[in-house]
Amino acid sequence: MFLIDAHLDMAINGVEWNRDYRQPVAAIRADEYGMTDKPDRARGTVSLPELRRGHIGLVVATQLARVSADASLPGAGFRTPEIAWAVTQAQKAWYDAMVDFGEMVQITDAAQLKQHLALWMDTTVANETKPVGFILSLEGADSLVNLSYLDKAYAYGLRALGPAHYMHGRYAPGTGLTGGLTTMGKDLLREMDALNMILDVTHLTDEGFAEAMHLYKGPVWASHHNCRTLVPRQRQLADDQIKQLIERGAVIGGCMDAWMLHPAFVQRKSDPVALGVKIETVVNHFDHICQIAGNSLHCAIGSDLDGTYGTEHGPMDLDTIADLQLLEGILHRRGYTPEDIENIFYKNWLRFLEKAWN
Repeated sequence: MFLIDAHLDMAINGVEWNRDYRQPVAAIRADEYGMTDKPDRARGTVSLPELRRGHIGLVVATQLARVSADASLPGAGFRTPEIAWAVTQAQKAWYDAMVDFGEMVQITDAAQLKQHLALWMDTTVANETKPVGFILSLEGADSLVNLSYLDKAYAYGLRALGPAHYMHGRYAPGTGLTGGLTTMGKDLLREMDALNMILDVTHLTDEGFAEAMHLYKGPVWASHHNCRTLVPRQRQLADDQIKQLIERGAVIGGCMDAWMLHPAFVQRKSDPVALGVKIETVVNHFDHICQIAGNSLHCAIGSDLDGTYGTEHGPMDLDTIADLQLLEGILHRRGYTPEDIENIFYKNWLRFLEKAWN
């Protein structure tokens, strides 16, 4: 079944991790064998061949560069907004190169979306020959030197933006903190509204979430978020937040990070095998959202695979991103109808984009 994944940090893995995403995952792991500079070396799960094998023909792909003293997270540790902007431009250049070589194609409007979906739904064309479509998103807004840079980014195809990432941010505090949007953050939302961009509430604090939902009038999604009722951490969505998102017609992408799937999982310490974290675990979060909504129209997939973690931090039965296809059988066994499964695999994201862009 066709699948849309609404959160992949592809350019960071290409540029900062120095991974050749045109290679099979097995080859990337072999190249990284024995390397220790990153926590997930030789354990990656994503590559362009694996996306095609998994019939994942459209992704939301990120740029990420944060102004912070902490260089332990991806895209972080840059001293000034100007440096962070330059890093995002290197990431943009990676996507441009993938487009030049026919590996990927950027999607920026409804007409391109329709054309790309038609190609991927054409079973007479082999997946191996199809470019993977991507919608460009900025995760954390630190790299926008000032608001004029949002216009620059929109001009080269940026269509979604999450103001926050981890810890302190120039536009909004993120995961691990409290407090609302900065003054610049509020101005950013107004400018995004004028451009009809998609606001990604992922990583916002509770206060920032409340302010953003009040201030922002345009389309809103949560690209990679699970449920706080099941995994009680600030990084997750509380039930009242899920209800607000449902009221706004939002879609919530289920994340495959074991830390977000199991309440006992400790980052960089726990073993997903010991805790029995499987691909099916994310369905518990889908169930919870569907129960709140009364339907299957608001949950989907935003895997965040290779988002600074690999097999050591993901479901024990997921070897590569192509294994997301196992969700079809899992959802069927859990009582989801074929229509529900199509909604979760791609139709919810597709309807959201069509409405936002039309």
